[in-house]
Amino acid sequence: MNDNNGLPLVTPRVVPVLDESFRPAVLANRAFREQVRKSGSALPIRIALEQADGSVYHFHTDIFSDDRSQAAGNYTYVERIVKFLLWSRGGWRIYFDGPATLAARLAAHYREDATGKFDSDMVGAKMFDHALEVVNTPDLPPERAQAKPLGRHLKGCRIGFDLGGSDRKTAAVMDGQVVFSEETVWDPYFHPDPEYHFEGIMDSLKKAAAHLPRVDAIGGSAAGIYVNNRVKVASLFRGVPPDVFNTRVKNLFLEIKKEWNSVPFEVVNDGEVTALAGSMALGKNSVLGIALGTSTAGGWVNGEGNITSWINELAFVPVDYHPNAARDEWSGDYGVGAQYFSQQAVGRLLPAAGIEAPKDLPLPEKLKLVQALMAEGDARARKIYETIGVYLGYQIAHFADFYDLRNLLILGRVTSGQGGDTIVAGAATLLKTEFPELAERIELHVPDEKMKRHGQAIAAASLPEID
Repeated sequence: MNDNNGLPLVTPRVVPVLDESFRPAVLANRAFREQVRKSGSALPIRIALEQADGSVYHFHTDIFSDDRSQAAGNYTYVERIVKFLLWSRGGWRIYFDGPATLAARLAAHYREDATGKFDSDMVGAKMFDHALEVVNTPDLPPERAQAKPLGRHLKGCRIGFDLGGSDRKTAAVMDGQVVFSEETVWDPYFHPDPEYHFEGIMDSLKKAAAHLPRVDAIGGSAAGIYVNNRVKVASLFRGVPPDVFNTRVKNLFLEIKKEWNSVPFEVVNDGEVTALAGSMALGKNSVLGIALGTSTAGGWVNGEGNITSWINELAFVPVDYHPNAARDEWSGDYGVGAQYFSQQAVGRLLPAAGIEAPKDLPLPEKLKLVQALMAEGDARARKIYETIGVYLGYQIAHFADFYDLRNLLILGRVTSGQGGDTIVAGAATLLKTEFPELAERIELHVPDEKMKRHGQAIAAASLPEID
């Protein structure tokens, strides 16, 4: 299929060996814009996303005027771009300077369609305290970007932690040097009682504290959105009923801080700490970090070395525009990041690779199976990593349309071992083939063993500032 509700799709020059139907978002968008330019009747549109703190972010593009037959693809093109903006920037009010018919369709999408309602609930209501609102107006508020320094505080006796979907990591850090680290397997996703999460985190913190003369500060990273140490949205607590989430989970980290005598305490999105760790280790800025783990985490350090108020939830940004692309099991949407850059991607590609595994085998175990086969030189396992490498190459080009990208840090459990080398090499080769100008501009980085073992922990521990 080379059409998505009127939007022409482009068959990639490099086809993923296990996914012939893959239709990269970046190719469809660029082809659409080129067709609009050649039409001679481009219609400029402007989009602005407003956040609860007053931050406003703009995005400009062109579509076909309504009198053109190609205008049938306008809605799909715009909806997918707004989807990317919602999950990369974040916001609750969408200002749309464009045709009223398109604005009305977007508004209806967030009210009525299952995937749109998911976006409205998760990004709008839960992250920014308002359901998504679409305002059709030529009067966009001026852009107001906010950025602030993050972490890089190394003095004192600190604990750093990282909470993932399959393990939690903790480290004791003295003046920037790791004196103890531990990784503990856990399964937080579907536990309905947050006491499981509380006890697990406290257990890890106590083990780290035993290796320090005192605890001056605690910093942590976790999948989700956190504001002033309060949990807004977090996949780690998906199994907790909404009423319990509101009464116990929202202030869970404030409760943990109190248990540690209210020392300086900071918890932020794991993607932000990934990007911070990369920036600290590389000595570079304009770093986008992407972690291929249980899901897909992302973080952005801008050209000044600061974080912005962007949410960078890359698990939900569009990757594949084929309407029958794999659907995310949480949001129900098609072709989004979690199905392409995570353990979920590995599990999804097993049948296409001809590798048999029990259907009820947990995803971490499926990944271990593929990693073991890869270490043995199994060609089927290699095809999985080659496929993810092609996905990543095209998505890097897509990221570059939304980020002033200079450095990409690639890490996560899926990139461990020989498979990670195959993914990164494949992405780099694809960039040189399809996007040589980006290959010249963007450096791909893989953390060395020291950074893999301690980089995230040091960065997390550096988050709080000690008065």
